[in-house]
Amino acid sequence: MTRIAVLQMTSGIDPEANCAAIVDALNEAAQGGAAMLFTPEMCSLLDRDRARSAQHIVDEGANEPLQAIQAACQQNGIWAALGSVAVAGGAGKSANRSMVIDDQGVIRALYDKMHMFDVDLDTGESWRESNAYQAGDEVVAVETPIGTLGLTICYDIRFPALYQELGRHSCDVIAIPAAFTVSTGKDHWHVMQRARAIEASAYVVAAAQVGQHEDGRATYGHSLVVDPWGKVILDMGEDAGLGFADIDPARIVEVRTQLPSLANRRDIPKSPKQ
Repeated sequence: MTRIAVLQMTSGIDPEANCAAIVDALNEAAQGGAAMLFTPEMCSLLDRDRARSAQHIVDEGANEPLQAIQAACQQNGIWAALGSVAVAGGAGKSANRSMVIDDQGVIRALYDKMHMFDVDLDTGESWRESNAYQAGDEVVAVETPIGTLGLTICYDIRFPALYQELGRHSCDVIAIPAAFTVSTGKDHWHVMQRARAIEASAYVVAAAQVGQHEDGRATYGHSLVVDPWGKVILDMGEDAGLGFADIDPARIVEVRTQLPSLANRRDIPKSPKQ
């Protein structure tokens, strides 16, 4: 088994404070025997005020708080799956980007969120991510100490085709970091996380934002680790903090042997025969 750590955060509008919390979590996770730390979506900056946040959204190479996280990975000999960081993109927009950093502080993989959260909820919340963020177009999986890790972000969870493609990469673990709204989270969060784990016969690690944030939003929390059978083995509830769970490669083999849905899968025709 390989131990992982999951950081549930209430990220705010100060990147240095957010990244200091991540560095502290890396230290604690390493001391707790974790090989890898998972953080939520927008872990380094959660701010819906675009004018205020713009000064902090820069390229990875110019992001000093990110560099501090890379240094902490190296100092502690631990990997990190940063759920996402807002970075400068093209066409005047930003990218909502996941990063996997190894135990030498080297960025091993980058994934840009594919599906933009453009919705109007009956609570009165209205979100238009596509106004500020450029959607990604690449499926990403990377080899890590816990096996092949597939990268997704938050709203991606509602689009099973992405997870089917990650299944083709035989992912052992799929990351689904999030900043889920409370209204959708209370009805959809657990069931969708369990469904993605069952479909992929893989572990799902969903580090989440939680609570009331400085920019006025509220997020659902309940960071989860789900095993390949769909069993929840960690639920962090509604408090910020660090949790631990174990990834068991034998459990993945056991489930895929018992229910070989990945091996039995067939491609579905794009349109019915006439």
